[in-house]
Amino acid sequence: MPLNRSDLPADVLALLSQGTVIPAHPLALDAHRQLDRQRQRALTRYYVDAGVGGLAVGVHTTQFAIRERGLYATVLEAAMQDRLAWNDRPMAMIAGLCGPTAQAQAEARTAVSLGYHAGLLSLAALAGSSEDALIAHCEAVAQEIPLIGFYLQTVVGGPILSSDFWRRFALIPNALAIKVAPFNRYRSIDVVRGLVDACAEERVFLYTGNDDHIVLDLALPFAAMRDGAPVQVRFRGGLLGHWSVWTSSAVHQLQQIKAELAASGGALSPTLLALDSRVTDCNAAFFDVANNFHGCIAGCHEVLRRQGLLEGIWCLDPEEGLGHGQSAEIDRVYRQHGDLSDDAFVRDNLARWLA
Repeated sequence: MPLNRSDLPADVLALLSQGTVIPAHPLALDAHRQLDRQRQRALTRYYVDAGVGGLAVGVHTTQFAIRERGLYATVLEAAMQDRLAWNDRPMAMIAGLCGPTAQAQAEARTAVSLGYHAGLLSLAALAGSSEDALIAHCEAVAQEIPLIGFYLQTVVGGPILSSDFWRRFALIPNALAIKVAPFNRYRSIDVVRGLVDACAEERVFLYTGNDDHIVLDLALPFAAMRDGAPVQVRFRGGLLGHWSVWTSSAVHQLQQIKAELAASGGALSPTLLALDSRVTDCNAAFFDVANNFHGCIAGCHEVLRRQGLLEGIWCLDPEEGLGHGQSAEIDRVYRQHGDLSDDAFVRDNLARWLA
């Protein structure tokens, strides 16, 4: 049966509205590039114990090639089973959806059947289509599941989308949220403008996917004009591949931002604002910015491998690995920003997660 946002549990909807940390779940493989079920389970347990409010599974960080390997339903089901068996507190479970309309609809039906609450819809497969065609695609998939729109950066295949596209997306009744990840301030503001033009800022939640601006996206208000007056909009939380590592620290950072905003009436300390550049510096290493994001998945794997959560950095594509000099950059980040890691948290719990 199709799922509408009105069908969502009230506690899940409240989580998304209040803002939370949603990591993009990686794929644990063994040396034969087969699913490592034990370590896949350990990753889910890690995120749950880190205090995240949701999981995004079947997304870019999970590797799109799981579809070609027949692993899409397997991986989604594993995350759902493992998180429920570990802790049954409310969590927003989000499934990645991609491909042409028929494929995205089929994936949405699979996700709904497994208990997922929303679909994060990638438009990369339709990047050459008109905005009319893209909206028709979104409307068709929204017939199956509440949608999270996805403004994907162009360097990895995302189309450039106007503020009018986002206005029309926000007007879709089953639109739930938008992950804003163009890594471009102008295009991020286009999403805000579209949301405000649709008068949907209270109904459709903004989540940052801008790994180059995580802290400031969460800390600063955005404004767009409506009827001659500015309307302020805030990002509620983040749905990020970057948050697949050092996750308990990410949860703490979001809590710290919220606490300072509440205590100060919206003002943040210079120390917290300066954290943005430090987190972005870490992301540059983890996502392999120097090599145009070649090692963005393998870099996150490398951090998890160093912590013992993964056995290796293997990806489904044998050509996918660390970029030139990326390991040394991760070494540098550990030296300079090691206080932002959660290595001690992982070390204290790893044996339990692997059990």
